[in-house]
Amino acid sequence: MIRDSEPLVLGIETSCDETGVGIVRGHTLLADSIASSVEQHARFGGVVPEVASRAHLEAMTPTVERALADAGVTFDDIDAFAVTAGPGLPGALMVGVAAAKAYALSLGKPLYGVNHLAAHVCVDQLEHGPLPKPCVAMLVSGGHSSLLLVPDVASDVRSLGSTVDDAAGEAFDKVARVLDLGFPGGPVIDRMAREGDPAAIAFPRGKYADGTYDFSFSGLKTAVARWVEAKERAGEPVPVADVAASFQEAVVDVLTHKALKVCKDNGVRDLLIGGGVAANSRLRALAQERCDRAGVRLRVPRPSLCTDNGAMVAALGSELVASGLVPSDLGLPADSSLPIGTVTV
Repeated sequence: MIRDSEPLVLGIETSCDETGVGIVRGHTLLADSIASSVEQHARFGGVVPEVASRAHLEAMTPTVERALADAGVTFDDIDAFAVTAGPGLPGALMVGVAAAKAYALSLGKPLYGVNHLAAHVCVDQLEHGPLPKPCVAMLVSGGHSSLLLVPDVASDVRSLGSTVDDAAGEAFDKVARVLDLGFPGGPVIDRMAREGDPAAIAFPRGKYADGTYDFSFSGLKTAVARWVEAKERAGEPVPVADVAASFQEAVVDVLTHKALKVCKDNGVRDLLIGGGVAANSRLRALAQERCDRAGVRLRVPRPSLCTDNGAMVAALGSELVASGLVPSDLGLPADSSLPIGTVTV
């Protein structure tokens, strides 16, 4: 039930190639408007920062207006604004931060600069309610592969492990390029893998049993490229579906193994998976299988809330308002390397 006493927060996300604007009241999502520039980057095989920044400039005003219309509210109804202050692409972040400052200043409303990764954790509350305290969060995307201990998403998020080279989503994009499947690589590899054999090729599992909570996918990416090149040199057809399935299995095997290890080692019974790669069907299935065996409760938002969006920023902003935390100063910076321990700027 929506209570009018709960804060109405508008969130702005521009950390990469999606201009996202979400409106949340409490834990209820009222609008989630997104303008993606992914097609503009596809011909380059990856995100071009300057192209992304210009796309945000063009999309900002219409995306905000669409979100307000979808929610059936006006600027006067907004109680607070939230914006991704980092981490992300510097130019892209600056567009969102500048827009949020302008809205907050002109309307006399409080502004919260928030951490992109903490927002990915908080968005699950819009679907499954308040987060257990503590929980473990695994965030997997094109830029991040992180394992977090989350005693309180509004104020206490601790990094336990991260990628030492390529993030999982980045590896998906690079392998898709090797297989000539286009950009972005995650969705197309997920589809192709359903037609292949995940046990066809024994690709390596980097850092699988090294005792840490860190990830490494660079070696896996290189192994796939060399395997494909060897086939091509021999004049043999490349079994694309089998390569996709075997590669994907190697990634999700490592991700779920490490996530469950963190839960076990820290005595935590709740695991949240977020970020763009959390939309991967095999990751969801294997995580559920392993969580069921380990007695761990699994939470994964619906795919549309896993990728970058404004709803997640609004969700974290709403949590900060409800927690009584002091708003950000209007001089808040865009910090491309904002550490995960800094939930709000």
